[in-house]
Amino acid sequence: MVEKRCPRLQRDGVYRWFSELPSPQRVEFLCGLLDLCIPLELRFLGACLEDLARKDYHSLRDSEIKANNPADLGSLTNLTDEVVRSKLLVSLALLGSAHREAAGVLFRTLTHIDSVINNYGLQLNEGRTGDEFLLLFTMASNHPAFSFHQKQVLRQELTQIQNIMASTSKNPGTSTLNTMATYPGCHKVAPRSETPINSVSNSLENVLHTSTHSIEESLPKRPSGKHSKGNGLMKGFF
Repeated sequence: MVEKRCPRLQRDGVYRWFSELPSPQRVEFLCGLLDLCIPLELRFLGACLEDLARKDYHSLRDSEIKANNPADLGSLTNLTDEVVRSKLLVSLALLGSAHREAAGVLFRTLTHIDSVINNYGLQLNEGRTGDEFLLLFTMASNHPAFSFHQKQVLRQELTQIQNIMASTSKNPGTSTLNTMATYPGCHKVAPRSETPINSVSNSLENVLHTSTHSIEESLPKRPSGKHSKGNGLMKGFF
């Protein structure tokens, strides 16, 4: 009897564990699971996702058009602005896998992170800033619209941000500028790494609560369903 209950208990434990993860770790974990799937499993999951996504098609249509339009994305360059970072998160979520030009615009924006931190003294451990950057670069470094080389660079930037946040959390008096200089860019592909749990809030609802008013006003709210529990990626946008 115990043996029969174990798989169910383990599965429920995984569900609970996943529901409590911060959004960057949820994205990373899901992408890792997809890498383990065989082609037929991927096609089946694709059909399930297509059906689920269809429910939000009309409400997200305008945002999706902007997310895949290089001209609209070209105006989202100020990474020091919370609202801009929130719009970039929405754009990455709605970016089509074949839209290379739009991905190129986002890539050029995101790879300015070094100069943003150095020139503007952006403190990654202040407020929601670090959480937003972790999610931005986790999504971008796993997104199929970016080339292999672009993913390499974005993964490198993500690792750099994680190192900065881990270092400054241990040494609160250390400036971000000095910490940035401690982690020069490398040319190797960084493996999938765990985001430091202590450096990330437990919910994007807290991360982006005050930075997405303009998006919330343009998108209607969906009623909560049985899968709405947890710290979902889009929870903070509705």
